[in-house]
Amino acid sequence: MNESPIHVLVVDDDMRVARINAAYVAKVPGFQVIAQAHSATEALAFLETHDVDLILLDHYLPDENGLDLVRRLRQQGHHTDVIMVTAARDLATVQAAMRLGALQYMVKPFAFAGLRARLEAYGSLRRALETGGEAEQAEVDRLFGALASAGAPNDLPKGHSPPTADLVRQVLRTAEGPLSTQQIADRAGISRQTAQRYLKLLDRTGRVTLALRYGETGRPEHRYSWRHSEPGAAH
Repeated sequence: MNESPIHVLVVDDDMRVARINAAYVAKVPGFQVIAQAHSATEALAFLETHDVDLILLDHYLPDENGLDLVRRLRQQGHHTDVIMVTAARDLATVQAAMRLGALQYMVKPFAFAGLRARLEAYGSLRRALETGGEAEQAEVDRLFGALASAGAPNDLPKGHSPPTADLVRQVLRTAEGPLSTQQIADRAGISRQTAQRYLKLLDRTGRVTLALRYGETGRPEHRYSWRHSEPGAAH
């Protein structure tokens, strides 16, 4: 017997972006977009009368922001899963999304592959949880790690940790401008040497932009920023 598709509501104030995101979701087996909404009011009205498994939610909506919408949904007893899909990069918004239970946080623009990996991980997580019963610690760790590692490169060189790589990427993605190695290390809570190793890796794979800033001593300081644009990326 075929499994029921995962019903998705795409919420974005930009109709063009909403259509692109909906088309992305439709390309992932097991997922079905049942509606698109372009405001918090429109999304809430749809959720009152339809069963939705997952919301792809933009933060910048015309009537209230996405996080306020999630708060209202939780207050009203809606436990629909949420993946934030937004241009908001400030760490305060990222942290608030985590505290409200957002399962993933994707920074625009992004490529289809990134969204597909996260949706596939979400689908696997739902299937695992639907089996019910109890779980040993190893199984709990696997379930919690499934979404965290989604979209992360799985071909890291020996000695590199996926969680640390993801942490460095998140610092760069949410930065408002170029950062020095020390600034990245401080924000990620890791040593400067560790940050430097991962930055060199990201530089080799073309995921960061490297610039030089000259100070009073004349020695250039390396400054890194995330390369947000990708071929075929959604904005």
